[in-house]
Amino acid sequence: MDMIKLTIDNREVEVPKGTTILKAAQGMGIDIPTLCHFELNNLGVHNKPGGCRICVVEVAGRRNLAPACVTECMPDMVVRTNSMRVINARRTVLELILSDHPADCLQCAKNGNCELQDLAVRFGIRKNPFIGPEHEQSSYQLEVSPSIIRDMNKCVMCRRCETMCNDMQTVGALSAIERGFPAVVSTAFNQHLDHSPCTFCGQCVAVCPVGALTEVDHTGAVLRAIVDPKKTTVVQVAPAVRVAIGEEFGMEPGTIATGKLTAALKALGFDYVFDTDWSADLTIMEEGTELIGRLTKFLEGDKNVPLPILTSCCPAWVNFFEHQFPELRHLPSTAKSPQGMFGAIAKSYFAEKINCKREDMISVSVMPCLAKKYEVGRDELKVNGNPDVDYSISTRELARLIKMANIDFKSLPDAEFDSPLGESTGAAVIFGTTGGVIEAAVRTAYEIFTKKPLPKIDFEELRGLEGVRSATIDVDGLKLNIGIAHGLGNARKLLEDIKAGKSNFHAIEIMACPGGCIDGAGQPLHHGNADIIKARWEAIYRADREMPIRKSHENPSIQAIYKEYLGEPCGHKSHELLHTHYFDRQTTVEVDLNK
Repeated sequence: MDMIKLTIDNREVEVPKGTTILKAAQGMGIDIPTLCHFELNNLGVHNKPGGCRICVVEVAGRRNLAPACVTECMPDMVVRTNSMRVINARRTVLELILSDHPADCLQCAKNGNCELQDLAVRFGIRKNPFIGPEHEQSSYQLEVSPSIIRDMNKCVMCRRCETMCNDMQTVGALSAIERGFPAVVSTAFNQHLDHSPCTFCGQCVAVCPVGALTEVDHTGAVLRAIVDPKKTTVVQVAPAVRVAIGEEFGMEPGTIATGKLTAALKALGFDYVFDTDWSADLTIMEEGTELIGRLTKFLEGDKNVPLPILTSCCPAWVNFFEHQFPELRHLPSTAKSPQGMFGAIAKSYFAEKINCKREDMISVSVMPCLAKKYEVGRDELKVNGNPDVDYSISTRELARLIKMANIDFKSLPDAEFDSPLGESTGAAVIFGTTGGVIEAAVRTAYEIFTKKPLPKIDFEELRGLEGVRSATIDVDGLKLNIGIAHGLGNARKLLEDIKAGKSNFHAIEIMACPGGCIDGAGQPLHHGNADIIKARWEAIYRADREMPIRKSHENPSIQAIYKEYLGEPCGHKSHELLHTHYFDRQTTVEVDLNK
């Protein structure tokens, strides 16, 4: 690797050729402010448009200031990041951005977590000398979709969302449109998100530095349900929430806060607090049985068996293949997501047990994901118009509820989930990260298929944070080829291979968000800190190791519900309650060229 030497703030440094000034300075502990820049190296996310100019620095011999995020280091370069010229330029740029930005910070969903707000504090801006017209995007009214709210009047054209949508996810729902003052990031032909290819993965929300993109807030509706004496409130908590929510209360990233999370939900007043891990175990029974069924037919010589089987737990991924690869919609498992399965069981089996009418039960989920908000509204996940899950709130929304209720989260004594939908296994908790669903499925499928105990329970070859991974598992002589992808751009690569007849996989797990649910768009914002993602990932596997039972089919509560209510996996009753179907959602846009 070619190395070059340069001087930054009177300190000599040696960096690899091609390194930007920003990266070189960061390596020296020099903090250069940024706004449009965003990167998450270990997950392949990079946004470097160099458009905001907040990061400008002074380079000896150059007349103009240089944006540090896109300017490469050169041999013997002399850089100053803290001269008065640099400070004044950054402040002026920031004042100009603020002059064209709404000043409704107190009502903004990003208040306290806004990078533009943080910069205004950092530069001590109290008054703005620039007074002039503000661009009001009257053509782009406040848009509320099932998961995401867009307020384009707050868009600062950093284009991070565009990078995530187009480069990382390859969805193509967002792009910069118009020129000059009216320029904004929006959908093609200003379509509503509902009518665009948007998958509601929410990664655009996760990287937006301001309040232009935020999640739909269901906390008010949840609070009203909790205090309604005519309603029975049931809440479920997803695996990835327990390893991230502590960050909202000052705990170290990767802290497993399951007991405190349960206690907080009970303190909020929910009637029953259950674990989505329980229905993750249920998902494995259905999805694993489906996998075994397809493999058995394939081994018997049926060449028309739909392989590879694709996991179906992630609603953003389901939306992606319905929009972009509808011709492959026969491949995914028909099993509902754990959220969907839990809702269906809560409003049938559990409602019957407690003698509660379906319409009198309010089912709430706490999810790391914004696409779950979209999922609960799908018609096929309702009975006579009544949804299996009424409201889905994010990890961030739950944290706000806990703070609003003046609950001291860190001091709460640990509590247990309620029964019978609260018992789970280690296989369920690893659903929260990329590779976890397929590993959980293999643990069960191996023992059911071979009728032999697993020689080892940890499938290390299925773990990691690489975007696309593959592994071959020896199932008593059967070489089971498994593919794993996280991030929809990586999923596209595997799907293109399937379409081209190049795939030799028997099973593929796909999660829409980089890293899986641990980096879901509803999780505490990490602002590109890859160490936080790694800490959550490690915590998921630590939680698995600490569980007394680590295989879904050994969960006594799961065994009991099949014996008592469902019959057998993939049987008539379970198909009725726990399985779904998919649609061709490819859309065309009609444009009147005469306008």
